Amino acid sequence: MQSTFRVQVSKDYLVFASAHFITFRGHQCESLHGHNYRVGVAVEGTVDAECNLVLDFSVLKQITRRLVDEIDHKVLLPTQNPKLAFREEGIRLAVDYFGEPTYVFPKSDCALLPIKNSTAEMLAQYLGSRVGEELGRSGYGHLTQLELEVEENYGQSATYRQALAPD
Repeated sequence: MQSTFRVQVSKDYLVFASAHFITFRGHQCESLHGHNYRVGVAVEGTVDAECNLVLDFSVLKQITRRLVDEIDHKVLLPTQNPKLAFREEGIRLAVDYFGEPTYVFPKSDCALLPIKNSTAEMLAQYLGSRVGEELGRSGYGHLTQLELEVEENYGQSATYRQALAPD
């Protein structure tokens, strides 16, 4: 039986400060507000026979940091939310909620994310999937599991788990 190991990183710089709002059941939409999100990521897999490690911590930190930097200090907008519509108006992005004009932001301040809602769960899935894709493209085919946690407040987080296809 082959052993598997788990490595994880959670660093002070794996953070992003962003604004968002969540749409709820029916016609409920919370007010725009922000969080100082923290991200932790872990992977499982076999140990490389030569180096005796699952994955160099620096690889995981670099990938995750690049992804959180993309959405740091942005308004997180879920482009797959059926209750929202987006209109570009020059350098601005207008957001309509159920057809009613609701917000207007500078486009450069927005992160348009391919998710259904900007919940901690969907952010964890979005970031986790992206980390998994990057690891796969980089040739880390021996990894079997990925887990990514997004904490939006101390003691309040969502975790996404994804099986990775080993070589």
